[in-house]
Order: sequence, then C-alpha cells, then structure tokens
Amino acid sequence: MPEVVVAKPRVGKFNKNAARRVRVAGKIPAVLYGAGHEPVAVEVDPKQISRILFSEAGHNTIFDVQLGTGTASKAMIVDWQREPIKDQLIHIDLKRIALDKALRVSVRVKLMGIPVGVKTAGGILDQVLREVEIECLPVDIPTHVDVDVSNMALFDVIRVSDLPHSDKIKFLNSEDATVAHVVAIREEVAPVAEVEAVAPVAGAPAEPEVAKKGKTDAPDPAKKPEGGAKK
Repeated sequence: MPEVVVAKPRVGKFNKNAARRVRVAGKIPAVLYGAGHEPVAVEVDPKQISRILFSEAGHNTIFDVQLGTGTASKAMIVDWQREPIKDQLIHIDLKRIALDKALRVSVRVKLMGIPVGVKTAGGILDQVLREVEIECLPVDIPTHVDVDVSNMALFDVIRVSDLPHSDKIKFLNSEDATVAHVVAIREEVAPVAEVEAVAPVAGAPAEPEVAKKGKTDAPDPAKKPEGGAKK
C-alpha cells in the first residue's frame, strides 16, 4: 500500500509570515501541481515527507496525495528546501504524475563489490557519477542502478554504456561519461627547500664574503699611498 500524504489547502495570503505560521503549527508549506491541474498552495506533515525522502527510493517514491475530499492522485517530491542551521524541512514541491507518461528522474548509482585493482594493486575506486538521469514510466523507476565493479583492474573505467540497459529505461547521460574508475595512489614528493646548505668541496675556491654596506677592506685605487713609493 502506497503512503497517503494528506495535503490541506492553505487560505489567505501566501508570504513569509504565513509560511512561518504554518511551520509553527507543525506543518510544512508546499505546492501541489502537475497533470493539467492549477498549482495549489497546501500544507503537509513533515514526518511523512521525511519518511519518504529517507526511504530506499527517496525522492523517486510514488505515493498518493489526498487533497481535501477529492480523489487521491499519484505524486512525487520534485523539490525540497531545508533550513541550513537546524536542518529542518521548510518547503516542499509535490508533482502529480500520470502512470502512463514517461518521467525524467535522477537515480543513484550503487557500486557493488571491491575491484581487483584495489585488492591486489593498491588502487583507489573513484566514483565520478553518483547519480544518472533516466527517462521511463513511473512504475519502472528503479530504486538505484547497480553495477558490479569487482572485476575492475587498475586504470579500468566503467562508463554509462556499461550500466545495465533495458527497453524500459533510457539513459540521458552521455554513453561515454565516466561512472567510476580505479586510479593509482599518487606518491607525494617532499618539497624542496628554497635554500639548501651545500658542504664545500675540497679544492674548490671559497665563495667571497659579501662586504657590508658602507665598509670595505680593499684599498681605493684613486688614493695615493702616504709618503710616496720607494724607488
């Protein structure tokens, strides 16, 4: 049985103060739209929405939304906002869907196994794409896309073209896009000191000392010696 989210229509002004009053009352302001219907401002239970978002299917979960006394509609969560400090839901966008029309959704890529290149060659498995965009009917949306990486050697790459394909799902990412690869660990080179103390080599001429500014021990060639030179 799909979960039924009760959406209560909001009345009055739709501004920040009104939205704040909805949250103080323990609900979340939301908008319900789609399937040829006009958008409706509603309020929903945050516990139900959190339960859906943290489920296995997450935001791709299809549930029933009950608006007033009308017939329940199939819907999905298409957008949500959280308060950054307390990490609480503050707004939700709900979209009515038709089960016979294809949707574009993002699905998590789940890597299965440990690559040979990690076990035997000391590599690192780097996942580049954590989600892929697909198009399919609502009932065919997978919870996640599984890909076996256990046979990957060092420098092997898995691309979108290597993911399990079917007639029911169309991948919208480029087929050449990298999903994951096994890379080598880079060895860090010790930084070279800006100035190195080099021991003098035997027999090599010593470096002259730099005279201090304003003082010199060398005689001035323009100055004549006192008393004159002896002949």
